[in-house]
Amino acid sequence: MEQLTVEKWGVFELALPGKTDGNPFTDYTIRGRFEGRHEDVMVTGFYDGDGIWRIRFMPSFTGEYRYTVFGSFSERETSGSFHVREASEDNRGPVRVAAKYHFAYADGTPFYPLGTTCYVWTQQPDGRITETLRSLKEARFNKIRFCVLPKHYDYNLGEPRTYPFEGVPMDSSVLTKENFRDYAEHIDEGNRFDFSRPNPEHFRHLEKCILALQEAGVEADLIVMHPYDRWGFSRMSREADDLYWRYVIARFSAFRNVWWSLANEYDILKAKTEEDWEHYAGLLLQEDPYGRLRSIHNCFSFYDHTRPWITHCSIQRQELYRGAELTHEWREQFGKPVVLDEIAYEGDIQHGWGNITGEEMVRRFWEGAVRGGYPGHGETFLNREEILWWSHGGKLRGESWKRVGFLLDILREVPGHGLKYLPAEWDSVCGIPEDETAAQETGYRLYYYSFMRPSFRVFRFDGDTLYRAEVIDTWNMTVSDAGTHRGQFRVDLPARPYIAVRITKA
Repeated sequence: MEQLTVEKWGVFELALPGKTDGNPFTDYTIRGRFEGRHEDVMVTGFYDGDGIWRIRFMPSFTGEYRYTVFGSFSERETSGSFHVREASEDNRGPVRVAAKYHFAYADGTPFYPLGTTCYVWTQQPDGRITETLRSLKEARFNKIRFCVLPKHYDYNLGEPRTYPFEGVPMDSSVLTKENFRDYAEHIDEGNRFDFSRPNPEHFRHLEKCILALQEAGVEADLIVMHPYDRWGFSRMSREADDLYWRYVIARFSAFRNVWWSLANEYDILKAKTEEDWEHYAGLLLQEDPYGRLRSIHNCFSFYDHTRPWITHCSIQRQELYRGAELTHEWREQFGKPVVLDEIAYEGDIQHGWGNITGEEMVRRFWEGAVRGGYPGHGETFLNREEILWWSHGGKLRGESWKRVGFLLDILREVPGHGLKYLPAEWDSVCGIPEDETAAQETGYRLYYYSFMRPSFRVFRFDGDTLYRAEVIDTWNMTVSDAGTHRGQFRVDLPARPYIAVRITKA
Protein backbone atom coordinates (compact mmCIF):
# COMPACT_ATOMS: atom_id res chain seq x y z
CA MET A 1 0.00 0.00 0.00
CA GLU A 2 1.37 3.41 -0.98
CA GLN A 3 2.11 5.62 2.01
CA LEU A 4 0.07 8.79 2.46
CA THR A 5 2.10 11.98 2.04
CA VAL A 6 1.57 15.70 2.59
CA GLU A 7 3.91 18.67 2.42
CA LYS A 8 5.04 20.61 5.47
CA TRP A 9 2.46 23.31 6.35
CA GLY A 10 -0.02 21.57 4.10
CA VAL A 11 -3.20 19.85 5.29
CA PHE A 12 -3.49 16.17 6.10
CA GLU A 13 -7.19 15.30 6.08
CA LEU A 14 -9.18 12.20 6.95
CA ALA A 15 -12.81 11.69 5.90
CA LEU A 16 -14.48 9.00 7.98
CA PRO A 17 -17.99 7.54 8.12
CA GLY A 18 -19.78 7.98 11.42
CA LYS A 19 -23.03 8.32 13.28
CA THR A 20 -25.79 10.53 11.89
CA ASP A 21 -28.80 9.86 14.11
CA GLY A 22 -30.02 12.67 16.35
CA ASN A 23 -28.04 15.86 15.77
CA PRO A 24 -24.48 14.99 14.70
CA PHE A 25 -23.34 18.58 15.30
CA THR A 26 -24.11 18.41 19.02
CA ASP A 27 -24.49 14.75 20.00
CA TYR A 28 -21.06 13.33 19.12
CA THR A 29 -17.37 14.19 19.24
CA ILE A 30 -14.37 13.54 17.03
CA ARG A 31 -10.78 14.12 18.13
CA GLY A 32 -7.40 13.21 16.73
CA ARG A 33 -3.84 12.93 17.97
CA PHE A 34 -1.02 13.54 15.50
CA GLU A 35 2.49 12.60 16.59
CA GLY A 36 5.75 13.34 14.82
CA ARG A 37 9.34 13.52 15.97
CA HIS A 38 9.06 17.22 16.87
CA GLU A 39 5.38 17.72 17.71
CA ASP A 40 2.44 16.03 19.37
CA VAL A 41 -0.84 17.79 18.54
CA MET A 42 -4.47 17.21 19.50
CA VAL A 43 -7.10 18.51 17.09
CA THR A 44 -10.89 18.53 16.88
CA GLY A 45 -12.79 17.38 13.81
CA PHE A 46 -16.27 18.19 12.54
CA TYR A 47 -19.32 16.76 10.86
CA ASP A 48 -19.46 17.63 7.15
CA GLY A 49 -22.89 16.27 6.34
CA ASP A 50 -23.90 13.24 4.27
CA GLY A 51 -22.61 10.88 6.96
CA ILE A 52 -18.99 12.09 6.67
CA TRP A 53 -16.80 13.25 9.56
CA ARG A 54 -13.56 15.10 8.84
CA ILE A 55 -10.44 15.89 10.77
CA ARG A 56 -7.59 18.09 9.55
CA PHE A 57 -4.01 18.58 10.66
CA MET A 58 -1.22 20.93 9.53
CA PRO A 59 2.22 19.39 10.16
CA SER A 60 5.02 21.84 10.95
CA PHE A 61 7.93 19.43 10.42
CA THR A 62 9.05 16.84 7.89
CA GLY A 63 9.30 13.15 8.60
CA GLU A 64 7.02 10.35 9.74
CA TYR A 65 3.79 10.95 11.66
CA ARG A 66 1.30 8.68 13.32
CA TYR A 67 -2.32 9.50 14.01
CA THR A 68 -5.18 8.18 16.09
CA VAL A 69 -8.75 9.41 15.62
CA PHE A 70 -11.34 8.69 18.28
CA GLY A 71 -14.60 9.95 19.75
CA SER A 72 -18.25 9.09 20.13
CA PHE A 73 -18.87 9.64 16.40
CA SER A 74 -17.71 6.05 15.80
CA GLU A 75 -17.56 2.77 17.69
CA ARG A 76 -13.89 2.28 16.84
CA GLU A 77 -10.65 4.21 16.69
CA THR A 78 -8.86 4.86 13.41
CA SER A 79 -5.07 4.93 13.32
CA GLY A 80 -2.33 5.05 10.74
CA SER A 81 0.72 6.93 9.54
CA PHE A 82 1.80 9.38 6.85
CA HIS A 83 4.96 11.06 5.61
CA VAL A 84 5.56 14.81 5.56
CA ARG A 85 7.81 16.02 2.74
CA GLU A 86 9.49 19.40 2.35
CA ALA A 87 7.27 22.37 1.57
CA SER A 88 6.86 23.32 -2.08
CA GLU A 89 8.53 26.48 -3.38
CA ASP A 90 5.49 28.73 -2.92
CA ASN A 91 4.65 27.39 0.55
CA ARG A 92 6.44 29.46 3.21
CA GLY A 93 4.16 28.41 6.04
CA PRO A 94 1.78 30.43 8.21
CA VAL A 95 2.43 34.09 9.00
CA ARG A 96 3.44 34.95 12.56
CA VAL A 97 4.51 38.04 14.49
CA ALA A 98 8.23 38.76 14.11
CA ALA A 99 10.56 41.39 15.55
CA LYS A 100 7.71 42.48 17.88
CA TYR A 101 6.10 44.95 15.45
CA HIS A 102 6.27 43.03 12.18
CA PHE A 103 5.41 39.71 10.53
CA ALA A 104 7.18 36.79 8.88
CA TYR A 105 6.28 33.45 7.36
CA ALA A 106 7.22 30.34 9.32
CA ASP A 107 10.31 29.85 7.12
CA GLY A 108 11.58 33.28 8.22
CA THR A 109 10.69 35.22 5.06
CA PRO A 110 9.45 38.71 6.07
CA PHE A 111 5.78 39.37 5.35
CA TYR A 112 4.51 42.91 4.78
CA PRO A 113 0.70 42.83 4.97
CA LEU A 114 -0.79 45.23 2.43
CA GLY A 115 -4.35 44.03 2.20
CA THR A 116 -7.86 45.01 1.30
CA THR A 117 -11.40 44.64 2.65
CA CYS A 118 -14.05 42.74 0.71
CA TYR A 119 -16.64 41.64 3.23
CA VAL A 120 -18.84 39.17 1.36
CA TRP A 121 -16.97 38.42 -1.85
CA THR A 122 -17.39 34.72 -1.12
CA GLN A 123 -21.19 35.12 -1.28
CA GLN A 124 -21.14 36.33 -4.89
CA PRO A 125 -21.73 34.37 -8.14
CA ASP A 126 -18.84 32.24 -9.37
CA GLY A 127 -17.95 34.67 -12.15
CA ARG A 128 -17.50 37.57 -9.74
CA ILE A 129 -15.49 35.42 -7.35
CA THR A 130 -13.13 34.57 -10.20
CA GLU A 131 -12.92 38.26 -11.11
CA THR A 132 -12.11 39.12 -7.48
CA LEU A 133 -9.25 36.64 -7.37
CA ARG A 134 -7.93 38.07 -10.63
CA SER A 135 -8.15 41.61 -9.23
CA LEU A 136 -6.31 40.62 -6.05
CA LYS A 137 -3.47 39.20 -8.12
CA GLU A 138 -3.25 42.24 -10.39
CA ALA A 139 -3.22 44.65 -7.42
CA ARG A 140 -0.71 42.45 -5.54
CA PHE A 141 -2.74 42.48 -2.34
CA ASN A 142 -1.41 39.83 0.04
CA LYS A 143 -4.21 39.89 2.63
CA ILE A 144 -8.00 40.20 2.42
CA ARG A 145 -10.54 40.72 5.21
CA PHE A 146 -13.91 39.03 4.75
CA CYS A 147 -16.85 37.67 6.72
CA VAL A 148 -17.80 34.12 7.60
CA LEU A 149 -21.42 35.25 8.12
CA PRO A 150 -23.66 37.10 5.62
CA LYS A 151 -23.84 40.89 5.85
CA HIS A 152 -26.84 43.27 5.81
CA TYR A 153 -25.94 46.90 5.07
CA ASP A 154 -26.11 49.66 2.46
CA TYR A 155 -25.63 48.36 -1.09
CA ASN A 156 -25.81 44.80 0.24
CA LEU A 157 -29.50 44.08 0.81
CA GLY A 158 -29.91 40.89 -1.22
CA GLU A 159 -29.99 37.39 0.17
CA PRO A 160 -26.63 35.62 0.48
CA ARG A 161 -25.54 32.71 -1.65
CA THR A 162 -25.82 30.32 1.32
CA TYR A 163 -26.69 30.52 5.00
CA PRO A 164 -24.40 29.28 7.79
CA PHE A 165 -27.21 27.34 9.47
CA GLU A 166 -30.07 25.20 8.32
CA GLY A 167 -33.38 27.00 8.13
CA VAL A 168 -35.42 29.63 6.34
CA PRO A 169 -34.88 33.42 6.41
CA MET A 170 -37.61 35.99 6.91
CA ASP A 171 -39.29 37.42 3.82
CA SER A 172 -37.10 40.24 2.52
CA SER A 173 -39.24 41.12 -0.51
CA VAL A 174 -40.42 44.31 1.19
CA LEU A 175 -36.87 45.42 2.00
CA THR A 176 -35.87 48.81 0.53
CA LYS A 177 -32.96 51.20 0.91
CA GLU A 178 -35.17 53.39 3.05
CA ASN A 179 -36.44 50.82 5.56
CA PHE A 180 -33.58 48.35 5.86
CA ARG A 181 -32.28 49.72 9.17
CA ASP A 182 -35.70 49.34 10.82
CA TYR A 183 -36.06 45.92 9.23
CA ALA A 184 -32.87 44.70 10.88
CA GLU A 185 -34.29 45.49 14.31
CA HIS A 186 -36.92 42.77 13.90
CA ILE A 187 -34.62 39.89 13.05
CA ASP A 188 -36.29 37.53 15.51
CA GLU A 189 -39.74 37.84 13.99
CA GLY A 190 -39.46 35.98 10.69
CA ASN A 191 -36.23 33.96 10.63
CA ARG A 192 -36.44 30.25 11.19
CA PHE A 193 -32.85 29.06 11.57
CA ASP A 194 -31.69 26.14 13.68
CA PHE A 195 -28.50 27.43 15.31
CA SER A 196 -27.66 23.91 16.45
CA ARG A 197 -27.21 22.72 12.86
CA PRO A 198 -24.49 24.40 10.78
CA ASN A 199 -24.96 24.22 7.03
CA PRO A 200 -21.94 22.34 5.61
CA GLU A 201 -22.54 23.74 2.12
CA HIS A 202 -21.88 27.28 3.36
CA PHE A 203 -18.59 26.29 4.98
CA ARG A 204 -17.42 24.08 2.11
CA HIS A 205 -17.74 27.05 -0.20
CA LEU A 206 -15.74 29.25 2.20
CA GLU A 207 -13.01 26.61 2.27
CA LYS A 208 -12.86 26.62 -1.50
CA CYS A 209 -12.33 30.39 -1.43
CA ILE A 210 -9.70 30.18 1.33
CA LEU A 211 -7.75 27.62 -0.67
CA ALA A 212 -8.00 29.76 -3.82
CA LEU A 213 -6.49 32.63 -1.81
CA GLN A 214 -3.77 30.32 -0.52
CA GLU A 215 -2.87 29.33 -4.05
CA ALA A 216 -2.67 33.04 -4.95
CA GLY A 217 -0.41 33.79 -1.96
CA VAL A 218 -3.07 35.82 -0.12
CA GLU A 219 -3.75 35.63 3.62
CA ALA A 220 -7.41 35.08 4.59
CA ASP A 221 -8.31 37.39 7.50
CA LEU A 222 -11.60 35.80 8.62
CA ILE A 223 -14.10 38.07 10.37
CA VAL A 224 -15.95 35.62 12.58
CA MET A 225 -18.64 37.99 13.94
CA HIS A 226 -20.09 41.39 12.99
CA PRO A 227 -23.13 43.58 13.77
CA TYR A 228 -24.59 43.96 10.26
CA ASP A 229 -27.25 41.32 10.41
CA ARG A 230 -30.94 40.71 9.71
CA TRP A 231 -30.97 36.95 10.17
CA GLY A 232 -30.25 36.64 13.89
CA PHE A 233 -26.65 35.44 13.65
CA SER A 234 -25.35 38.37 15.71
CA ARG A 235 -27.77 37.65 18.56
CA MET A 236 -27.36 33.94 19.13
CA SER A 237 -27.18 32.49 22.63
CA ARG A 238 -23.87 31.63 24.29
CA GLU A 239 -24.53 27.95 23.60
CA ALA A 240 -25.13 28.64 19.89
CA ASP A 241 -22.13 30.93 19.70
CA ASP A 242 -19.91 28.24 21.18
CA LEU A 243 -21.09 25.68 18.65
CA TYR A 244 -20.48 28.15 15.82
CA TRP A 245 -17.00 29.13 17.03
CA ARG A 246 -15.91 25.53 17.59
CA TYR A 247 -17.19 24.53 14.17
CA VAL A 248 -15.39 27.39 12.43
CA ILE A 249 -12.14 26.67 14.25
CA ALA A 250 -12.33 22.95 13.52
CA ARG A 251 -12.95 23.52 9.81
CA PHE A 252 -10.54 26.37 9.07
CA SER A 253 -7.64 26.38 11.54
CA ALA A 254 -5.51 23.86 9.61
CA PHE A 255 -5.27 26.17 6.58
CA ARG A 256 -1.97 28.01 6.87
CA ASN A 257 -3.24 31.30 5.40
CA VAL A 258 -6.04 31.80 7.95
CA TRP A 259 -6.03 34.74 10.40
CA TRP A 260 -8.74 35.20 13.04
CA SER A 261 -10.53 38.52 13.41
CA LEU A 262 -12.95 38.05 16.28
CA ALA A 263 -15.17 40.85 15.02
CA ASN A 264 -15.60 43.70 12.64
CA GLU A 265 -16.58 46.74 14.76
CA TYR A 266 -16.98 44.75 17.95
CA ASP A 267 -18.12 47.82 19.91
CA ILE A 268 -21.38 48.25 17.99
CA LEU A 269 -22.29 44.58 18.25
CA LYS A 270 -24.56 45.40 21.17
CA ALA A 271 -25.63 41.83 21.93
CA LYS A 272 -22.08 40.94 23.01
CA THR A 273 -20.07 42.08 26.01
CA GLU A 274 -16.38 42.22 26.78
CA GLU A 275 -16.83 39.02 28.73
CA ASP A 276 -18.18 37.41 25.55
CA TRP A 277 -15.15 38.50 23.53
CA GLU A 278 -12.77 37.19 26.17
CA HIS A 279 -14.72 33.92 26.13
CA TYR A 280 -14.43 33.58 22.34
CA ALA A 281 -10.72 34.35 22.59
CA GLY A 282 -10.43 31.57 25.14
CA LEU A 283 -12.07 29.17 22.71
CA LEU A 284 -9.52 30.13 20.06
CA LEU A 285 -6.62 29.58 22.44
CA GLN A 286 -8.09 26.22 23.45
CA GLU A 287 -9.23 24.87 20.09
CA ASP A 288 -6.75 26.29 17.55
CA PRO A 289 -3.60 24.20 18.03
CA TYR A 290 -1.57 26.32 15.59
CA GLY A 291 -1.83 29.71 17.29
CA ARG A 292 -3.06 31.57 14.21
CA LEU A 293 -2.89 35.36 14.27
CA ARG A 294 -5.71 36.92 16.32
CA SER A 295 -7.18 40.43 16.35
CA ILE A 296 -10.39 42.34 17.06
CA HIS A 297 -11.51 45.37 15.03
CA ASN A 298 -13.19 48.51 16.37
CA CYS A 299 -15.67 51.11 15.20
CA PHE A 300 -15.31 53.85 17.82
CA SER A 301 -13.56 52.41 20.86
CA PHE A 302 -10.37 50.38 20.71
CA TYR A 303 -10.35 47.03 22.42
CA ASP A 304 -7.49 46.67 24.90
CA HIS A 305 -4.91 45.42 22.42
CA THR A 306 -2.47 44.73 25.26
CA ARG A 307 -4.56 41.64 26.11
CA PRO A 308 -2.20 38.66 25.78
CA TRP A 309 -4.42 36.74 23.35
CA ILE A 310 -4.28 39.56 20.77
CA THR A 311 -1.33 39.11 18.41
CA HIS A 312 -1.65 42.39 16.50
CA CYS A 313 -3.74 45.56 16.45
CA SER A 314 -6.52 45.69 13.87
CA ILE A 315 -7.25 49.41 13.71
CA GLN A 316 -10.08 51.49 12.30
CA ARG A 317 -9.40 55.21 12.60
CA GLN A 318 -11.28 56.91 15.42
CA GLU A 319 -11.09 60.45 14.06
CA LEU A 320 -12.46 61.98 10.87
CA TYR A 321 -9.08 63.18 9.60
CA ARG A 322 -6.24 61.56 11.52
CA GLY A 323 -5.56 57.87 11.36
CA ALA A 324 -2.36 56.68 9.76
CA GLU A 325 -0.59 59.65 11.37
CA LEU A 326 -1.02 57.98 14.77
CA THR A 327 0.51 54.64 13.79
CA HIS A 328 3.73 55.05 15.76
CA GLU A 329 1.78 56.13 18.86
CA TRP A 330 -0.37 52.99 18.70
CA ARG A 331 2.76 50.87 18.36
CA GLU A 332 4.13 52.38 21.55
CA GLN A 333 0.80 52.18 23.36
CA PHE A 334 0.08 48.52 22.61
CA GLY A 335 3.55 47.08 21.93
CA LYS A 336 2.35 45.04 18.94
CA PRO A 337 2.19 45.23 15.14
CA VAL A 338 -0.30 47.80 13.89
CA VAL A 339 -2.43 46.83 10.90
CA LEU A 340 -4.57 49.72 9.65
CA ASP A 341 -7.48 47.62 8.47
CA GLU A 342 -9.66 50.66 7.83
CA ILE A 343 -8.28 54.14 7.17
CA ALA A 344 -11.31 55.04 5.01
CA TYR A 345 -12.12 53.98 1.45
CA GLU A 346 -11.40 55.46 -1.93
CA GLY A 347 -14.79 56.10 -3.49
CA ASP A 348 -17.80 58.39 -3.83
CA ILE A 349 -20.60 57.03 -1.63
CA GLN A 350 -22.47 59.20 0.86
CA HIS A 351 -20.66 57.99 3.98
CA GLY A 352 -17.62 59.93 5.20
CA TRP A 353 -15.62 56.72 5.49
CA GLY A 354 -16.20 55.87 1.82
CA ASN A 355 -15.39 58.89 -0.35
CA ILE A 356 -11.73 59.88 -0.13
CA THR A 357 -9.61 60.29 -3.26
CA GLY A 358 -7.10 57.81 -4.56
CA GLU A 359 -4.33 60.31 -3.82
CA GLU A 360 -5.45 60.57 -0.19
CA MET A 361 -5.66 56.81 0.14
CA VAL A 362 -2.10 56.41 -1.15
CA ARG A 363 -0.94 59.21 1.15
CA ARG A 364 -2.37 57.26 4.08
CA PHE A 365 -0.64 54.10 2.85
CA TRP A 366 2.71 55.84 3.04
CA GLU A 367 2.05 57.66 6.31
CA GLY A 368 1.20 54.37 8.00
CA ALA A 369 4.05 52.40 6.44
CA VAL A 370 6.81 54.93 7.14
CA ARG A 371 5.62 55.15 10.74
CA GLY A 372 6.09 51.40 11.15
CA GLY A 373 2.60 50.03 10.46
CA TYR A 374 0.79 48.21 7.70
CA PRO A 375 -2.01 50.07 5.89
CA GLY A 376 -5.10 48.47 4.39
CA HIS A 377 -6.97 49.39 1.21
CA GLY A 378 -10.67 49.86 0.61
CA GLU A 379 -12.80 50.96 -2.34
CA THR A 380 -16.46 52.11 -2.55
CA PHE A 381 -17.36 53.54 -5.96
CA LEU A 382 -21.00 53.89 -6.93
CA ASN A 383 -22.05 52.20 -10.15
CA ARG A 384 -25.27 51.19 -11.86
CA GLU A 385 -25.07 47.60 -10.67
CA GLU A 386 -24.25 48.66 -7.08
CA ILE A 387 -21.34 46.21 -7.04
CA LEU A 388 -18.88 47.82 -4.63
CA TRP A 389 -15.48 46.23 -4.08
CA TRP A 390 -15.67 46.81 -0.31
CA SER A 391 -18.51 44.33 -0.05
CA HIS A 392 -18.80 42.33 -3.26
CA GLY A 393 -15.38 42.26 -4.87
CA GLY A 394 -15.25 42.00 -8.63
CA LYS A 395 -13.41 44.69 -10.55
CA LEU A 396 -11.35 47.46 -8.97
CA ARG A 397 -12.33 50.90 -10.30
CA GLY A 398 -10.09 53.35 -8.44
CA GLU A 399 -6.47 54.46 -8.58
CA SER A 400 -4.96 53.60 -5.19
CA TRP A 401 -4.89 49.84 -5.77
CA LYS A 402 -2.51 50.35 -8.69
CA ARG A 403 0.10 51.70 -6.28
CA VAL A 404 0.05 48.98 -3.64
CA GLY A 405 2.65 46.80 -5.35
CA PHE A 406 5.07 49.72 -5.61
CA LEU A 407 4.91 50.33 -1.86
CA LEU A 408 5.31 46.61 -1.24
CA ASP A 409 8.52 46.63 -3.29
CA ILE A 410 9.85 49.60 -1.32
CA LEU A 411 9.14 47.84 1.99
CA ARG A 412 10.84 44.67 0.81
CA GLU A 413 13.99 46.70 0.14
CA VAL A 414 14.19 47.97 3.74
CA PRO A 415 17.31 46.49 5.41
CA GLY A 416 16.53 44.06 8.21
CA HIS A 417 12.85 43.62 8.87
CA GLY A 418 10.43 46.52 8.71
CA LEU A 419 10.43 50.22 9.52
CA LYS A 420 9.99 52.26 12.66
CA TYR A 421 9.32 55.97 13.11
CA LEU A 422 12.24 58.31 13.75
CA PRO A 423 11.36 61.89 14.85
CA ALA A 424 14.18 63.32 12.74
CA GLU A 425 12.51 66.50 11.46
CA TRP A 426 9.42 68.41 12.53
CA ASP A 427 8.11 68.90 8.98
CA SER A 428 8.48 65.41 7.54
CA VAL A 429 7.95 61.78 8.48
CA CYS A 430 11.03 59.57 8.68
CA GLY A 431 11.29 55.81 8.88
CA ILE A 432 14.40 53.78 9.66
CA PRO A 433 14.95 50.01 9.89
CA GLU A 434 13.52 48.40 13.01
CA ASP A 435 16.74 46.42 13.35
CA GLU A 436 19.29 48.76 14.95
CA THR A 437 22.28 46.96 13.45
CA ALA A 438 20.79 47.19 9.96
CA ALA A 439 20.01 50.88 10.55
CA GLN A 440 23.57 51.66 11.62
CA GLU A 441 25.27 49.62 8.92
CA THR A 442 23.19 50.97 6.03
CA GLY A 443 22.31 54.48 7.22
CA TYR A 444 18.87 53.87 5.71
CA ARG A 445 16.35 56.69 6.09
CA LEU A 446 13.05 57.11 4.29
CA TYR A 447 11.64 60.65 4.45
CA TYR A 448 8.04 61.22 3.38
CA TYR A 449 6.58 64.67 2.63
CA SER A 450 2.91 63.75 2.35
CA PHE A 451 0.71 66.55 0.93
CA MET A 452 3.56 69.08 1.24
CA ARG A 453 5.51 69.89 -1.91
CA PRO A 454 9.05 71.13 -1.26
CA SER A 455 11.19 72.09 -4.24
CA PHE A 456 14.33 70.97 -2.40
CA ARG A 457 15.55 69.68 0.96
CA VAL A 458 18.86 70.08 2.73
CA PHE A 459 20.28 67.09 4.61
CA ARG A 460 23.11 67.03 7.15
CA PHE A 461 25.18 63.93 7.84
CA ASP A 462 28.78 63.29 8.86
CA GLY A 463 31.46 64.49 6.48
CA ASP A 464 33.27 61.15 6.23
CA THR A 465 30.52 58.84 4.99
CA LEU A 466 29.30 58.83 1.40
CA TYR A 467 25.50 58.70 1.07
CA ARG A 468 23.28 57.96 -1.90
CA ALA A 469 20.04 59.92 -2.28
CA GLU A 470 17.01 58.80 -4.28
CA VAL A 471 13.78 60.67 -4.96
CA ILE A 472 10.64 58.52 -4.84
CA ASP A 473 7.45 59.70 -6.48
CA THR A 474 4.90 57.59 -4.62
CA TRP A 475 2.02 58.46 -6.97
CA ASN A 476 3.82 58.08 -10.30
CA MET A 477 5.77 55.12 -8.90
CA THR A 478 9.27 56.22 -9.92
CA VAL A 479 12.64 56.15 -8.18
CA SER A 480 15.21 58.70 -9.40
CA ASP A 481 18.90 58.83 -8.51
CA ALA A 482 19.80 62.09 -6.77
CA GLY A 483 23.54 61.46 -6.58
CA THR A 484 26.03 60.70 -3.81
CA HIS A 485 26.98 63.20 -1.11
CA ARG A 486 28.89 63.85 2.09
CA GLY A 487 28.22 66.18 4.98
CA GLN A 488 25.58 68.79 4.21
CA PHE A 489 23.92 68.54 0.80
CA ARG A 490 20.85 69.61 -1.12
CA VAL A 491 18.42 67.36 -2.99
CA ASP A 492 16.20 69.02 -5.58
CA LEU A 493 12.56 67.89 -5.57
CA PRO A 494 9.71 68.28 -8.09
CA ALA A 495 7.60 70.64 -5.91
CA ARG A 496 4.55 68.37 -5.93
CA PRO A 497 2.93 66.28 -3.18
CA TYR A 498 3.47 62.61 -2.31
CA ILE A 499 7.26 62.66 -2.67
CA ALA A 500 9.71 60.66 -0.56
CA VAL A 501 13.49 60.70 -0.29
CA ARG A 502 15.47 57.55 0.46
CA ILE A 503 19.01 57.90 1.78
CA THR A 504 21.48 55.05 2.30
CA LYS A 505 25.20 54.69 2.73
CA ALA A 506 26.74 54.45 -0.74
